[in-house]
Amino acid sequence: MENKTVARRHRPTEVGKVVSVAGNKTIVVEVTRRIPHRLYERFVNRRRKFHAHDETNQCHVGDWVSIASSRPLSRLKRWRLKEIIRKAKLLTTAPAKVAAKAE
Repeated sequence: MENKTVARRHRPTEVGKVVSVAGNKTIVVEVTRRIPHRLYERFVNRRRKFHAHDETNQCHVGDWVSIASSRPLSRLKRWRLKEIIRKAKLLTTAPAKVAAKAE
């Protein structure tokens, strides 16, 4: 039997920030791009949100992640988590305690 390697096609990838942990194994990633305005030639931010599959529920809001295109996994999910680029700093104390210390 021959050992055949199957060449995988190039999958589009995006880098963005997790803005929501929508449900079990689902994250919402906001991708921002800067494009020049056609008339005024100033840079404008364009944002788009993608629903992505996070198999191990390892992402939190604020993480920077890389996502890759995949087959449709549900009505909205067409992307999967590729890697976590940078983890967000999580609050270790409750927000009420932080507000009380500030006063």
